[in-house]
Amino acid sequence: MTDLALFDSLLSASTHPDPAFPRFHPRPAQGWINDPNGISHINGRYHVFFQYNPESARHSQIQWGHVSSADLVHWEEHPVALSPQAGGPDSAGCWTGVVTSDGGVPTAAYSGVRDHGGHSQVVIARGSADLVTWEQDGHVAASMPSDPLVTAVRDPFLFWFDGARYAIQGAGLADGRAALLLYTVEDMNDWKYQGIWLTSADPVAAVHTPAEIWECPQLVEVPDSSGGSAWVMMFSLWLSGDDHEHANGVGHLIGSLSPDPTSGLPVFVPSSGGKSDLGRDFYAPQIVQLSYGSSSGSSPVALLWGWANEGPGRDGRRGRTQEEIDDAGWAGVLTHPRVLSLVDGALAVSPAPEVLAYRGAAVAVGAALAADAVVVAGAAGSVVVPAFAEVLVRGGAASSGGVSSRGVSSGDVELALVSSADGDSDDNRQVVYSGSLASGEELRIFIDASLVEVYRTGSVATTLRAYPAAGEEWQLTLHDGATADVWELALPE
Repeated sequence: MTDLALFDSLLSASTHPDPAFPRFHPRPAQGWINDPNGISHINGRYHVFFQYNPESARHSQIQWGHVSSADLVHWEEHPVALSPQAGGPDSAGCWTGVVTSDGGVPTAAYSGVRDHGGHSQVVIARGSADLVTWEQDGHVAASMPSDPLVTAVRDPFLFWFDGARYAIQGAGLADGRAALLLYTVEDMNDWKYQGIWLTSADPVAAVHTPAEIWECPQLVEVPDSSGGSAWVMMFSLWLSGDDHEHANGVGHLIGSLSPDPTSGLPVFVPSSGGKSDLGRDFYAPQIVQLSYGSSSGSSPVALLWGWANEGPGRDGRRGRTQEEIDDAGWAGVLTHPRVLSLVDGALAVSPAPEVLAYRGAAVAVGAALAADAVVVAGAAGSVVVPAFAEVLVRGGAASSGGVSSRGVSSGDVELALVSSADGDSDDNRQVVYSGSLASGEELRIFIDASLVEVYRTGSVATTLRAYPAAGEEWQLTLHDGATADVWELALPE
């Protein structure tokens, strides 16, 4: 933005010239974005910051962009919040961090890098009550630890436990292990380093969160379907040579947090874990803890946003070349806000209920996709889905109990891009998502131009990017017994 005027980011997206530009996931019309940062709920508004280069669709000279919302539906874009300061500890970029209310003052704690290739430090900035203007004086709250075993540090995250405030940072060690560093934070201006807290040598972590550096560490309390709660630790699993491909994706550990009987410092003991998203286009999520169960007397609440990048295509899907990305002038999108919980001891991720406000006109209601299906403008056994859509799929007992005429086994779901000019030939189908669907199970799918989010009840999500070419349409195919409701997405008044 060139001035302080605010505008509805989603309304602006609706007029974007690129048909692949998402309309229901707020981001600036131009420029590169990646990691969500500083997610917070302060003075009645949700604030989402993000890594941002407004000058091009490439990862360079990272600043903090900023959008906010009172309802998670209508978003406003604000001016750049944090920018690299010449000669300061963040002169080579304002990288990932968090925002908290510190004595009533909005305060950012982020990774600042003085020179490219240098070590990061935790830099503090203070914001106005509406979080739109920020004072950057270059104050460093934590520098690189003196421990020679610690070779890389980044991405501070704050949490509360037993009435005290703590921080963690992701790290890499000289022996190749990923690690988590612990700090006590009585004063936001002066973090006290407590040492290496956890490493990827832990037997549970070695299975579920293998990496050379644990990036973007998160630690939140989430409700359990049993009625209690547990702690979830989430990492982006960095490997050398990733270059924004991130083959290991994002993993999490589920465990307990208790005070050390001697030091009183928290001790995290992981008991299980897994992948935090099943797509290859999801990385660097950030979670905001809206309430703790231990302090609020109710179920804890945690919301997650993730980053879906552009790319050359993964797992057989067609992507965009760097030249196409440059021509489009934008790169990267953030997911819908997601609610975290545990179901039967495993992480479950669902869309925040507020995003259902985008549901517009019904395209198909209860369409039974069988040989005698009610078919909407598509080939037999399929439904054509709009470019901006919500789909609710419900599994059912297969009437044939076998394999359909399309070769889709009982219970399978397929979302594909199909050339409308060439009909339903398998040679003209780009499968974007496929998976099994048990009787009574539900999938909720959101399509926003080139971003697809799939939510399976009681499981983690799947985040994917796909780019419809001219003459292609989205098509949903299910086996006998399943039904689908399809709605267009629309911005509510």
